[in-house]
Amino acid sequence: MLNTIRQIVLCANKRHVLEQIRCASQALPQLSAEKYNVKRKAFATVQSTDVDYFKSILGNERVLTDDNDVTPFNIDWIKNCRGQSKVVLKPKTTKEVSQILSYCNQRKLAVCPQGGNTGLVGGSVPVFDEIVVNLMLMNSIVTLDEISGALICEAGCILETLDNHVRERNLIMPLDLGAKGTCQVGGNVSTNAGGLRLLRYGNLHGSILGLEAVKADGTIIDCLKTLKKDNTGYHLKHLFIGSEGTLGMVTKVAIHCPVLPKAVTVGFFGVKSFDNILKLYKSAKSSLGEILSAFEMADHDAISITVKNLNLPNPISEYPFYVLVETHGSDEGHDGEKLTRFLSKEMESGLILDGTVTSEPGKMQTIWNLRESIAGAGLVQGYVFKYDVSIPQKHYYDLVPKLKERMGDKATVVCGYGHVGDGNIHINVSVPEYTREVVSLLEPYVFEQVAALQGSISAEHGVGFRKPHYIHYSKDESALRLMRDLKTLMDPNGILNPYKVLPEVD
Repeated sequence: MLNTIRQIVLCANKRHVLEQIRCASQALPQLSAEKYNVKRKAFATVQSTDVDYFKSILGNERVLTDDNDVTPFNIDWIKNCRGQSKVVLKPKTTKEVSQILSYCNQRKLAVCPQGGNTGLVGGSVPVFDEIVVNLMLMNSIVTLDEISGALICEAGCILETLDNHVRERNLIMPLDLGAKGTCQVGGNVSTNAGGLRLLRYGNLHGSILGLEAVKADGTIIDCLKTLKKDNTGYHLKHLFIGSEGTLGMVTKVAIHCPVLPKAVTVGFFGVKSFDNILKLYKSAKSSLGEILSAFEMADHDAISITVKNLNLPNPISEYPFYVLVETHGSDEGHDGEKLTRFLSKEMESGLILDGTVTSEPGKMQTIWNLRESIAGAGLVQGYVFKYDVSIPQKHYYDLVPKLKERMGDKATVVCGYGHVGDGNIHINVSVPEYTREVVSLLEPYVFEQVAALQGSISAEHGVGFRKPHYIHYSKDESALRLMRDLKTLMDPNGILNPYKVLPEVD
């Protein structure tokens, strides 16, 4: 089984087929409701008459009710959460989404909006018997303005497909994720996904020009403008960006695509300490300036388990820490010279112990594969607790050694990696199996430590199902009250993605 999963994870890096990772094992994860002791809310249950209605608007083939067909939509790709849905719907148009939600709202049937299901906090799968509305068939590219770079597309478009499309027009998507071959842009927007090049292109609140969404009662909200400047009243699009499907379902997106860089260069360096990484980052900002597009780090354990579990090559020797630097520019010779000069300077200063710089596509992909595979490598054996937090850069790595000491021999690996440029660190804690004892050691300890450092308990993965009862570590009660008010206003029956984002009120 280990070799089977290893091959699938490797394949995921080449073709991004995270769906195969999720179904790599015959074993089903424990039901989320049992695992996390959640009580079902007073929603209606699906009846045969409801299924008949859905078939009347979608046809038989786009209404899944067979257990074998529905099961994959109930499980998240890291096999941590598992719902109990009996029905999966696959609309093709915004009108069909509107009809579905209007009916479900009248019947008080709970709904779980779903995209590519690549999330890590259980936000994209049901908890109980919510109806899954998967947008995979809403995958059309509507328009692309090659002058302004404004792309309009449906929410079910795969991120990599969009990137390939705009690259043919000398543009790129501003978002890049390890899951780009499977994740859908509607899910990216709904979770405000961060990604690998946020340092250069910013977050989605800045890149999304407009969107179309459907409220819980079926009302279609058309904010699909492509203007960079539209200062007419409330910026309603921001209500849906990052709301994880709890305020409405995003059905179309208008997104600004930057110009395709003519030159891309990647450097991979070995570093002695995290303090030296911070010094290196400061130097990189000064030396590389506007062409710096990514500054990633990974500790020794993160890289070593990836090399070991997935048989990926490490282009340099073993070091305590590694840094990946990428540049996007317009002159390959100029940019490569700047990065090489930066490497030489910092090797002489001692900040870089060893390194390699390349602009050859195959070699760059080898380096990126090593970084992007860390999340999947830990899934090869045992259970992995994944924490996605944002911490001020001077304290960025503080939590990893604390967790190593706290976990002792109960954890097989505790490692840290992530986006130094925006303060987002991913911490993986690998254990032989999921136990309540391990959970009690990790939670709420991790979130208490993050809060003490004035950080955020979720940097880019969202709150989802896993973190609502910890959101108070990042949002005070006044903010939570306003969030609840918005939820009540836009979804009074609470049918949209229940049990997610907002904590229950006693």
